[in-house]
Amino acid sequence: MRRASTVPKPDARPEFPALVPPGSLVEGQLAPARPARARRRHLLVLLSFLCLVLGQTGIAGWYLYQRAADQYAASFAFTIHSEAESTGGLLQAMPGLSALTGSASPDSDILFQYLRAPDLVAQVDAALDLRSVWSGPVRDPVFAFDPEGSIEDLTRYWARMVHVDYDAGPGILTVEARAFDAGDALALAQQIEAACAALINRLSAIAREDRLSHARRELSRAEERLGTARQALTGYRATHRIVDPLADLEGEMGVIQRLQQSLAEELVTLDMLQATTGQGGKATRKGEITDARITQSQRRIEVIRDRIASERRKFGDAAGDRNYARLMGEFERLKVDVDVAQEAYVLSLASYETARAESDRQMRYLATFSQPTRPERALYPDRIMWLLAVAAGALLLWSVMVLGAYSLRDRA
Repeated sequence: MRRASTVPKPDARPEFPALVPPGSLVEGQLAPARPARARRRHLLVLLSFLCLVLGQTGIAGWYLYQRAADQYAASFAFTIHSEAESTGGLLQAMPGLSALTGSASPDSDILFQYLRAPDLVAQVDAALDLRSVWSGPVRDPVFAFDPEGSIEDLTRYWARMVHVDYDAGPGILTVEARAFDAGDALALAQQIEAACAALINRLSAIAREDRLSHARRELSRAEERLGTARQALTGYRATHRIVDPLADLEGEMGVIQRLQQSLAEELVTLDMLQATTGQGGKATRKGEITDARITQSQRRIEVIRDRIASERRKFGDAAGDRNYARLMGEFERLKVDVDVAQEAYVLSLASYETARAESDRQMRYLATFSQPTRPERALYPDRIMWLLAVAAGALLLWSVMVLGAYSLRDRA
């Protein structure tokens, strides 16, 4: 059995609700919208706006202007000044140029990290009792510190009350310390400045002592080396019973020269005797009488020649009683050791004296060019900024909630 077709005919007119009088609409037009009326959801949206936005902003304004305690701020600025050293040159005199070239300022970096370290917090707390300073004159659970908090809580709260601005180019640090009393803010800033100065002095003293101890060790080694070289030279002189081989050698050369001179004179004398007696030139026959003066001169010449040969053997003959070649080589080596050790000792002594002179003066110190002063007016908390932030946050939260609710309603 075929079902009847439910497709309306093209010329069929649409049927309107009974509330629209027939004949009141023109063909092809829709029914007019009903008059807008306040619904329950509209009241809920308005009520949520009043509670979440206006209410939260009002509560925040009441708390900021009625309960929040005034905070005073004392600030100071400083840099690390170091005496110009030989390795500094132009870059140390021009911080901007040193920043462009990539050279770092380790002292400023150390201080920047130290200003946020728990060690500094503990030192300042021991000196000023930060728990009582930051607990506030009135009950302020939002901006004041809980006196029962631990050192970790105090360190986290320190980051809220002590602000550090570091300009890495010239190496300038600006510190702002806040407190609920003007005197406490000034005392806090002064205590932080004193702690930073003490840290720089401690680091400078460690560096000076390290340089001085290094120079002292080098001087001790140079003294020991010089003493060893001198003892070796003294042992050489005692063993060979000679003070200066060069002077002794000059004496030996003088002896040889005198012997050679005597030999030359004796040869001349022999020639004169032979020429006078007529017994020169050829050897005398056996049994021929020879002049005694010639014989004596010949013996003297032989003795002088033997003596010259004996003296010359001292210069290189290992079998001689004194081998001057070996003695001179050993003496020169020991003398060079003494000279080198002496020069090293002089340099080490000069380095030690320089390090000692530098240790007597402070090479690096905290240069505070903006001293902390007592504040006269409370700058914090910034009530207008906080009020605008709370209002903007509440408005954003309310908008998200309303849009989410309408999105869920449209999907239903």
